[in-house]
Amino acid sequence: MSHPTIFDVARRAGVSKSLVSMVMRGATNVSDERRARVIAAAEELGYRPNAAAQSLVRQKSFVMGVIVSDLHNTFFADVIDGIDNAVRSVGYRALLVSGHLNADRETEALETLLRLRADAVILAGPAVDIDDVVAAAASVPLVVAGAVSSHAAIPSVTTDDLRGAALAVDHLVELGHKKISHIDGGDALSSRLRRQGYEAAMRRHGLEPRVVSGSFTRDGGIHGAQTLLAGDDEPTAIFAANDLAAMGVLSVLHDSGADVPGELSVVGYDNTAVAQSSPIPLTTIDQPRTELGEVAARLALERINDGTDVQSVVLEPTLVIRDTTVTPTHSRQ
Repeated sequence: MSHPTIFDVARRAGVSKSLVSMVMRGATNVSDERRARVIAAAEELGYRPNAAAQSLVRQKSFVMGVIVSDLHNTFFADVIDGIDNAVRSVGYRALLVSGHLNADRETEALETLLRLRADAVILAGPAVDIDDVVAAAASVPLVVAGAVSSHAAIPSVTTDDLRGAALAVDHLVELGHKKISHIDGGDALSSRLRRQGYEAAMRRHGLEPRVVSGSFTRDGGIHGAQTLLAGDDEPTAIFAANDLAAMGVLSVLHDSGADVPGELSVVGYDNTAVAQSSPIPLTTIDQPRTELGEVAARLALERINDGTDVQSVVLEPTLVIRDTTVTPTHSRQ
């Protein structure tokens, strides 16, 4: 049986061969309806364009490189879904590489994607050194997802972390908490913004901030919770830098016999799957994770196709109230 051709796809979709070619090379000046018809026809026929030939003729690989800092964090799974959905709709494929929370490994991953001639690279929660990012940006469009870009020439898509942290504090204060501690996420820029948002909100309510060091991991939450419980003035509520850290907090509180939320309320950040499926459903700050990935992919595609600078995008967080936050008992206020 012969392989279907671009002419077969055009006839099945009821469009011209040139329009099919435009869709296959990822052109953006095609209506969503026509693009969907072409893609549906190609899938029905089993048509697959010759990627190597396309790359040589059009000087494009039709590959979107994606570097993820931590595959253990389900936050990034949703971001990747958004990226993949967006790039597949225009004939691209996402090539995923993990940096394993290590700046050197992320640099190696970035160099690998450049050697593979990815048309653009999305850095999801990057730990890579900014100098390496700026150097790479000279040869390929880059977009940062899930963190604020620290370089004006590199656009980013993130959630307003200052606002998100304030939502967490405001919720706990409305419940009556005054002793609210924060376990931060380490040195990442998003962690610093959440810490700043927490501190500003606490002072706005006339309360004294208390921050202990942690990380965006379960172990970071464990370490932070152990530090807080070992102190003389235990909090009535803990705001963790992300949901993974909050899971670490909950494990320490369970092992210590503390009643959650009766004795200690806990708030996370991200609203990942673990927040919804934990033994005690977690109150958390929602980031629109899939949308974040989709917008990052759109910015990268705009830079590929138009070659122009694009503006960074900041999405709005929301509070999701579940079972780990209640009014504090009188004995712990």
